[in-house]
Amino acid sequence: MSTSGQHTRFAPDRGLTGRMVGTMFVIGLLYVGFTGLLIALLRGAWPLIVLISGGLFVAQFWFSDKITERAMGAHRVTPEQYPQLHGTVDRLCALADMPKPRVAVADNDMPNAFATGRNPQNAVVCVTTGLLRRLEPEELEGVLAHELSHVAHRDVAVMTVAGFLGVLAGAMTRIAMYGGFMGGARNSNDSNAAIAALVIPLVSVVVYAISFLLTRLLSRYRELAADRAAAQLTGRPSALASALTKVTGQIAAIPTKDLRQAQAYNAFYFAPALSARDAASQLFSTHPSLEKRLEQLEQLARISTQLGR
Repeated sequence: MSTSGQHTRFAPDRGLTGRMVGTMFVIGLLYVGFTGLLIALLRGAWPLIVLISGGLFVAQFWFSDKITERAMGAHRVTPEQYPQLHGTVDRLCALADMPKPRVAVADNDMPNAFATGRNPQNAVVCVTTGLLRRLEPEELEGVLAHELSHVAHRDVAVMTVAGFLGVLAGAMTRIAMYGGFMGGARNSNDSNAAIAALVIPLVSVVVYAISFLLTRLLSRYRELAADRAAAQLTGRPSALASALTKVTGQIAAIPTKDLRQAQAYNAFYFAPALSARDAASQLFSTHPSLEKRLEQLEQLARISTQLGR
């Protein structure tokens, strides 16, 4: 699987590729280690552990686009329904020399966008109706180019896999503690059951924490990489900067209670669903600060001007 995006005209990013490879390596070790620990502690239940952990992984990875679409209330739209949106995606895909993803719209006033899918052939790019109402055509083009670069660089798939480990740790702990695994271990050896009851939750917390930190670090870098790639492809970093400023300001004005439902998917959004106060205090935010993103785009704009583009 290519992770660098060299099969499209989106600029490859070695920093992003290196971080994705490193993240996948550590996530793979944690996945194998955590599953192995469960099998060692709950020997009698190992077939079910393997079945559940493998089934969760396949479902999360293979159906990630459908799961995310449903969770965010997105529905696929035709060119007849949204001609401008489809037209912009068509132009960008032709410019980037990449397959066109499915196009979806979420009926949500929060201005945002996201991309998901295990590969470019099974990807979805979605925008909210709030975004479509607020952005000018060149701003929308910048946002869509940003999302398409996630698909081209395949960092969407890596984020899906990375985020899965935390889901697995929580699910397997609940199943082990309350689903009968512990009862089986207790019947065979009370001391083993006591050890498992203590160790499994502790290890789950550690696994979740490591997965959380890895996804946050990767997510911040991939957002900067997507901004760079989008600005370089369209040649209009100022339009993307304008969209970023507008979207972030509009989101910050939305009541916090209306943002909470969307916050679980912040890692996939163009801009995080945070109030102004929360955005300023997010130490472990999924996105770099607005200032940092705008500073990068300003630098790209200056370079573009110097080159006479």
